[in-house]
Amino acid sequence: MRRPSPMIDRGNAADVDSAMTPMIDVVFLLLVFFVWTASFQIVEQILPSEVSQQQGAGDVADVDPVPQDDFDDVVVKVQWDGVAAAYQINGQPVATLVDMQRQLTAIAGIRNDAPVILHPQPAVPVGVVIGAWDAAKVSGLEKISFAVNARN
Repeated sequence: MRRPSPMIDRGNAADVDSAMTPMIDVVFLLLVFFVWTASFQIVEQILPSEVSQQQGAGDVADVDPVPQDDFDDVVVKVQWDGVAAAYQINGQPVATLVDMQRQLTAIAGIRNDAPVILHPQPAVPVGVVIGAWDAAKVSGLEKISFAVNARN
């Protein structure tokens, strides 16, 4: 009786290994190519929406004058009392969203790259926050960002 040789089984394993090596090389080359060509920057896009403007609501002359000094961040706080939104620009209360847009337009006339930080309370509905963001964007300001609350 003849004993089976251990060399016979190794021949098939060597064929599989020799076929897998080039395929693994190609996969790694593709991986390196896609990692090098990928863009890791976060893409910001303008949210498409329509902001309605009231026609003939008031004169432009009733806008509060904005000081001509160089200023830091413009902080727009959006608060919610359960019924309506209340706005503040750098701690000064603003009556309506239209008034807020007028003041931000006056700021953009001085310096359109002034950083604007929208700081909504957690209870503010998303639609109100997007309306404030749209008003800031329509006013001509370029750098608009959101403040976030730290989670505990």
